[in-house]
Amino acid sequence: MTRSTRIRPLLAITTLLALSAPTIAPAATANLAVEQVSRMDTPWWHHRFADKQAEIANGQFDVVWLGDSITQNWERNGPEPWRDFAPVWQHYYGDRHAINLGFKGDSTCHVLWRLAHGELDFRKPPRLFILMIGANNFGHVHIDAAHTYPGITRIVDTIHARFPTTQVLVLKVLPSIRSPWISANTRQLNGMLETDIRQSRPWLHLLDVGSAVEANGAPDRSRFLDPHLTPPDPPLHPTAAAQQDIARMIEPTVAAILGDHRH
Repeated sequence: MTRSTRIRPLLAITTLLALSAPTIAPAATANLAVEQVSRMDTPWWHHRFADKQAEIANGQFDVVWLGDSITQNWERNGPEPWRDFAPVWQHYYGDRHAINLGFKGDSTCHVLWRLAHGELDFRKPPRLFILMIGANNFGHVHIDAAHTYPGITRIVDTIHARFPTTQVLVLKVLPSIRSPWISANTRQLNGMLETDIRQSRPWLHLLDVGSAVEANGAPDRSRFLDPHLTPPDPPLHPTAAAQQDIARMIEPTVAAILGDHRH
């Protein structure tokens, strides 16, 4: 038998085995944005979470600000004017039984963990949740807009499932000056929110407050506090003045939901 005649049967057997082998579909890639991810191994985060749990257990709240460092910044007191946020918070929310559930560095997956582990354990249903989240999805966890969007919808639907009578105000992700990829995904995510998130959710409100950090339709470095830091960081967080503009822009909606006077 020649070498070529020996090879032909082997090729036939190999082909037959390949055709008869079961087809295995590639595993679907998990979407981290809709998972629940804890940061309890980070000491400051752990302590803040415990403090906020005690605050929830011991108080009654009508307004819940929920988000990341932009929300957490409401607790800052100067001394520089660009990071003196607390007086603005006091003006708009001091008499409204409000709680600040902002955590620096959180993305949608961390908020989902918090909601599942005590941040919905209010003694009575709040009247309004104000949600600003998504900026960090584009940062260190590097999740794009298409994957971030279902993370946001899962957050709002989780809130609604627990508190059907509570209104939810979603603020679009603020523009920043970090990278072209982040800017493109911010625009894409905000477009998805505008097109879809209010469908079948009559209890949900959506506002675009990006102009608070813009000039002539583009992000304005002077409206961000990050360039003031030492060393400076890429512009992401509004100054206290810009955040005051955000509070002013959402105030008609907030007042209407709460049924009180405009502050």
